[in-house]
Amino acid sequence: MDLKDQLKNLFPDHTPEEEAKSTTKPDIWLQDDPILCKYEKRKGKPVTILEGYKGAENDFKKLAKELKTRLSVGGSIKGEIIIIQGDYREKIMEILTEKGFEVKRVGG
Repeated sequence: MDLKDQLKNLFPDHTPEEEAKSTTKPDIWLQDDPILCKYEKRKGKPVTILEGYKGAENDFKKLAKELKTRLSVGGSIKGEIIIIQGDYREKIMEILTEKGFEVKRVGG
């Protein structure tokens, strides 16, 4: 007896619903070229730099804000570069690939 049979015995009136696959459109424009993720030290402090995003400025700001809030760190936007305080290359790359971006690690 598997789990579905046990649930049918416990709840005979319940009819299972099919899980709807989410076909939501991403809220940020995805590009074909990879985003470059690199690590630098500026004034002796580690920073992670993201460059190469070619979308709209509003999407760029949304992306930077989401990264900063999910990582709970500070950062800024200068020109077409996102600067995140600290060395968070691995976590940032996971977040961006989860969102559908192609990410390329540059440097060590």
